[in-house]
Amino acid sequence: MNNNIAYDAVVVGSGPNGLAAAILLQQHGLNVLVLEARDTIGGGMRSAELTIPGYVHDVCSAVHPMAAASPFLSKLPLEEYGLSYVNPSILAAHPFDDSTAAALYAGLDETATALGPDRETYLNFFKPLVEKWPAIADDLLGPFGFPKDPLAFARFGLSAILPAQLLARKFKTKHLRGLWSGMAAHSMLPFSKLTTSAIAMVLTINGHLKGWPIVKGGTQMLANAMANYFCSLGGEIETNTIISSLRQLPKTKVVLFDTSPTQLLQIAGHTFSSIYKQQLRRYRYGMGLFKVDWALDGPVPFTAAQCREAGTVHIGNTFEEIAFSEQQISKGKHPERPFVLLAQQSLFDEGRAPIGKQVLWGYCHVPNGSTKDMTTRIENQIERFAPGFKERILARHTTDTEALENYNLNYHGGDVNGGALDLGQLFTRPALRFSPYRSATKGLYICSASTPPGGGVHGMGGYHAAKKALLDIFKININSSKYFM
Repeated sequence: MNNNIAYDAVVVGSGPNGLAAAILLQQHGLNVLVLEARDTIGGGMRSAELTIPGYVHDVCSAVHPMAAASPFLSKLPLEEYGLSYVNPSILAAHPFDDSTAAALYAGLDETATALGPDRETYLNFFKPLVEKWPAIADDLLGPFGFPKDPLAFARFGLSAILPAQLLARKFKTKHLRGLWSGMAAHSMLPFSKLTTSAIAMVLTINGHLKGWPIVKGGTQMLANAMANYFCSLGGEIETNTIISSLRQLPKTKVVLFDTSPTQLLQIAGHTFSSIYKQQLRRYRYGMGLFKVDWALDGPVPFTAAQCREAGTVHIGNTFEEIAFSEQQISKGKHPERPFVLLAQQSLFDEGRAPIGKQVLWGYCHVPNGSTKDMTTRIENQIERFAPGFKERILARHTTDTEALENYNLNYHGGDVNGGALDLGQLFTRPALRFSPYRSATKGLYICSASTPPGGGVHGMGGYHAAKKALLDIFKININSSKYFM
């Protein structure tokens, strides 16, 4: 790094939010440098041959409903820079012990009809939300403020704030209750907690609008497309650059940190007010993950046909069983039958594995910081709904919470959401401030998953942080931008 070169802005970290921030700043004529600690860009958007040469695994994120639906990423010309999505025929499936399964299809009516007695309940609940989503998406995927469409926002919010277990009472069948529980489990919170309905609603709504696509060639291709577009605008990226002090940075007017609050404190804490430092120290991280990647000698032999055609499979049987599993983890325990989330990328992207073979991606939740090996419990859960699965395993690669944090320092204790997504940290993450993206020091901003709207590959934390920096430091009003909004 040449510290004599002056930049308008420096972005520390090249995850989806860091790259989104860098792109927006560069679009508006700034000279931007992105610094990445590892030898490849992407943060959670990386792919690698983790098991056997020729088997391409997604290291972290695997299926991308929020990337496709992102108000910012969806407007970028990323297809011109190598991005291509593949859409599974069934977005998500949820098997039960009786060999039946519930499924989320792209079509609202198709999903509702397959739910039988819950058809009208599903349509009455989700159809108005799907229709109104474009009017509220920008407000929901950003900092708290006065919404553009207050009535639509309120309709969503009054349900989204509820515990998932309370809304589940609306549903008659185990199939819809089970499908709902798999969606709600993405919150990484006990279903008794407020706001656990929010993530279930967002994922379902966006499934009906944009699908749950897989990136052709691996999630790394999304990171590469964003980086290539950024560089085409004149931006610069430097890898293998670990930042531990502000003194390491080149001369610049603004710095945006795609890092956790803990890292931000370590790098720039000496410049912050005591109140802001105290808020960052009190920031809470949520459940961790134990992840397994498999190379398989063929597709997973699910008993239920829908699971054999789904990009994502939620393993856990009934609502009650999954709710119990998530509650146990919140108490620091490791359930014998954990909720398991699987992605079957190579069923739809043949380039991920040799002909006739498959890759499989999966994880279960564990207490934050746990290093317990959950491989056997995860594989037992899959075998339960896919007899003969274990016989198809050629190789596996496991990642506990410690390895996840070593891979990406933002994943404290294995928390890939960048912090607990409960009511206390939904809109005020990482601190209660007029703008959650501003730090207590002028010119320093945080733009990671630890800012609204939280975890996921959508880039909206980076977008909103860059928008604030453009207005604060460069007096550029993004609302009149030719690029967005």
